[in-house]
Amino acid sequence: MTQQRTQRPGGGPVGGHGGPMGGMGRPVEKAKNFKVTTKRLVEYLSPQKYNFLAVLIFAVASTVFNILGPKVMGKATTKLGEGILKNPSAPSIDFTYIGQILLMMVALYIISALFSYMMSYIMASVSQKTVYTMRNDVKSKLDRLPLKYFDAHTHGEILSRVTNDMDNIAATLQQSLTQLITSFVTVAGILIMMLTISPVMTLIAIVTLPVSLLITAFIAKKSQKYFADQQKSIGALNGHVEEMYTGHKIVKAFGHEEDSIAEFEKINERLYNVGWKAQFMSGVIFPALNFVNNIGYVIVCVIGGLMVAKRKIEIGDIQAFIQYIRNFTHPITQLANIANVIQSTIASAERVFEVLDETEETADREDSSVIKAPRGEVKFEHVRFGYKEDAILMEDLSIDVKEGQTIAIVGPTGAGKTTLVNLLMRFYEIQGGKITVDGVDIKDIKRGDLRTMFGMVLQDTWLFNGSIRDNIAYGREGATEEDIIDAAKAAHAHHFIKTLPEGYATVLNEEASNISQGQKQLLTIARAILADPSMLILDEATSNVDTRTELLIQKAMTNLMQGRTSFVIAHRLSTIRDSDLILVMNHGTIIEQGSHTELLVKGGFYADLYNSQFTEADLGNEAV
Repeated sequence: MTQQRTQRPGGGPVGGHGGPMGGMGRPVEKAKNFKVTTKRLVEYLSPQKYNFLAVLIFAVASTVFNILGPKVMGKATTKLGEGILKNPSAPSIDFTYIGQILLMMVALYIISALFSYMMSYIMASVSQKTVYTMRNDVKSKLDRLPLKYFDAHTHGEILSRVTNDMDNIAATLQQSLTQLITSFVTVAGILIMMLTISPVMTLIAIVTLPVSLLITAFIAKKSQKYFADQQKSIGALNGHVEEMYTGHKIVKAFGHEEDSIAEFEKINERLYNVGWKAQFMSGVIFPALNFVNNIGYVIVCVIGGLMVAKRKIEIGDIQAFIQYIRNFTHPITQLANIANVIQSTIASAERVFEVLDETEETADREDSSVIKAPRGEVKFEHVRFGYKEDAILMEDLSIDVKEGQTIAIVGPTGAGKTTLVNLLMRFYEIQGGKITVDGVDIKDIKRGDLRTMFGMVLQDTWLFNGSIRDNIAYGREGATEEDIIDAAKAAHAHHFIKTLPEGYATVLNEEASNISQGQKQLLTIARAILADPSMLILDEATSNVDTRTELLIQKAMTNLMQGRTSFVIAHRLSTIRDSDLILVMNHGTIIEQGSHTELLVKGGFYADLYNSQFTEADLGNEAV
């Protein structure tokens, strides 16, 4: 499975411009209910409210000290101008005063930097603690969600909510919130400083702002559709490349390389066309804004020069004012970018909260029953079940399994074989009737206690990134080396493990692709043997091994199942001929039940299924 990296709006880092357009030209994902989601996110921040208040104070202090810089610098410029104007031929410059101004500037910027550092330090703690709490809540929630939630959502989707969306929230809390505060304070502070210098020049500077915003909005509207098409084309290109490389053997086997290349070139051409249009449109905005701003500078300089000539303001104030104008547009543009980032973050938070709001499994009873020594008597009494209330799969299903019996469950795909096991393990809750183990309703048993009674070997193997020893030992806590080796020998896995360079210490990679599929299955069987459960569930446990290994495993399984109630789901009917009871299922109903011999004598569905398999086998042998 490949994961796509979540990119911030604007394609750049949080709070940055993200290219010429920043976040303004790109389509922004929006939350369905912005207000409610924001309120819930604020609730997660509430335990950190005092830290957050400190961040606010430090952000304001840092920005204020930074804003004072140009005004103070202007005084030095004024002093220089006075010294030159008094005697142009022999300027008299007060270096002591200018030195004091420069020292004051250094002090202002050092204090501003210290406040900024303290703000960032505290905000890092606030964001990480908040996201730490959210991650724990999501993990706990996932542990309590029923299996139907995971059946209804892809692994990639769930993983994206736990990782990408969480990272998006963390990055925004870490960076964008502080930038949002400093940008607001900067805009307000600069506006106040400009007004103290000259209300007339401030009015001129503000008039250019709506023009800049209109230009930005116009270009953003035009470019947004191109960015949307660009993202769509990137998705199509990534999908095509992943599909082709995943199935490259099939592509080569059927000779479709040229078709694949042609399709790639077609998508790539479309991406090129929309990509350069999107980048061109986003690149136009800065020249346009610079043009408007430069006109504003010219007008300010002309009027400012006239005001200096009339001694209404000082020359240093003109320098400070121009610096303020240049610094004025940046935080406004940044606010627009941050607004998009926050929209995207609230959408991420909404997806996380959707997980937290999912219906959980029914809570275990406080006075739950405990079966200390399970015998393995299982009964399904008039069970009614459907994955959806309006689509019932099982109606009035009854089974009586005696202690130590081996129950084989057969039937076509979709007959309900695995569903039966899922109900027994309480992965799903039934809508009617009851299921009992040793006479105790499984609803009265804690799920954890119920599931420890069963050992499971599934068709789809699951091994984790770790040593072979650890993977087998997963079946029982505190297992000794001798226990692990005995289990491996019983599963006929010991021989192949010893042939590996590091034996039981061999580390399986993330997908355990450094051993074969059959060897994976042997390890899962060894794990089940080590667990030594009261009852067994085997779902096509030998489907991925060769015939010779299958016969060995069948012998091991026969010994393992001795005296234990076992449920065996099988497609190869030759493997379940010795079962005590065979349940033949179709459309969620048991249509036949009995021993292998009894069902063959009946000449019904099972007999047809069994004979068809052996007919196919005979035809295959003749073909060979």
